[in-house]
Amino acid sequence: MGFTRWLRENSEHYLMVGAHEQLARRYPGTRRPRPPHGPVELLWLRVFAPVYRTLPWPLRHRILRAMPGSHRRSWTEPPRPSGPAV
Repeated sequence: MGFTRWLRENSEHYLMVGAHEQLARRYPGTRRPRPPHGPVELLWLRVFAPVYRTLPWPLRHRILRAMPGSHRRSWTEPPRPSGPAV
């Protein structure tokens, strides 16, 4: 697995776990995710996820566009309708 794929998969995973933690705090009685184990999980959950969430969208978008991967695919414009559908 390449570095960028590893980074993307870990980022997605820990952002989702961080969002789960936020929801569990917001809604009492909701089951919380397990506490982080080890310094690596602490770094992802207590540093990366909160910092990423505070970044403004234009900066996040620029970072994503700079990283190679499937999110860089450019989609073609949908075809314009040329008349009534038959």
